[in-house]
Amino acid sequence: MIIKIIELKGIFGNFLKQMIRKAIIVSISGSILTKKEINIFKKEKPWGIILFKRNILSKKQTKKLTISIRRLMRDRKYPILIDEEGGRVSRLSNFLDNSLFNQKFFGDIYKIDKKIGLNIYKNYIKMISFILRNLGININTSPVLDLNHNGAHKIIGNRSYSKNPTTVNVLGHLCIKSYKQNKIGTVIKHIPGHGKANVDSHFKLPLIKDDLRLLKNDFECFKNMKSYFAMTAHIVFDKIDRNNATHSKTLIKNIIRKKIGFKGILISDDISMKALKYDIVKNAKLALEAGCNLTLYCAGKTHEVKKLLNEIPYIDTFTEKKTSEFYKFLS
Repeated sequence: MIIKIIELKGIFGNFLKQMIRKAIIVSISGSILTKKEINIFKKEKPWGIILFKRNILSKKQTKKLTISIRRLMRDRKYPILIDEEGGRVSRLSNFLDNSLFNQKFFGDIYKIDKKIGLNIYKNYIKMISFILRNLGININTSPVLDLNHNGAHKIIGNRSYSKNPTTVNVLGHLCIKSYKQNKIGTVIKHIPGHGKANVDSHFKLPLIKDDLRLLKNDFECFKNMKSYFAMTAHIVFDKIDRNNATHSKTLIKNIIRKKIGFKGILISDDISMKALKYDIVKNAKLALEAGCNLTLYCAGKTHEVKKLLNEIPYIDTFTEKKTSEFYKFLS
């Protein structure tokens, strides 16, 4: 009995060590970890790492990269993310042509025949999940639950399932459930809704002047989604709060957490996007202070990664708990 207690203490202690992480997901510069990146990550462990096309040259190279990351972190379940929506947003395009399969493609099939549409989409996710698991990736930043609005900027466009909130809801639920069945975590985005944006938030700050009544359908698309993770929209909803949603305590508490009811880990969209007006460190800190659990940095510049990891606090107890739940799911 004493031996078992000691063993349990050892296991629990190891998990606590794993969870001493900074509240940030970072990106890397190339197809292998550089010496500078290795030294930075050894000293200041980010919660996770997200991969982009610049990091992914071939299947063999990507597998080596993810193995090297997990060995460095001493964690076989360490979160490694990718943004593989399909269509315009595909990071695997050096060896996989996923360009046809944007979310609108599946929304259009579902509109023609619901049963066939659901079966095709489910099988597609099974195939993508197999590829991601084989590469060592355990989180996909999908699905996009933004509505496709007439007259809005094309940054969402065919990345959305549909103009119809019911279609978005049905296919969003299926997406999350299917990825879960295949042991891949999902990140619903861009909560509470990016669909009405009139500019691209990568370059400018979108301003939405609609009131809650006119935003109802956009917000409803994110309700009751049992995803472990969600990503914020860098948008100002002027009638709710004049702060950017990612930096808005009011919007995160009253809309994302209460009205929509999201209970998982909330991740900011990329803090290097131009919709956020401060430097990357202040952007990250403001996101965490507003209620994001993790912040996201995608530019992959080593000196900026180092600066962020030096400045960002460690994850809180809520994020530790939710990370533990995600790890149990991966088992």
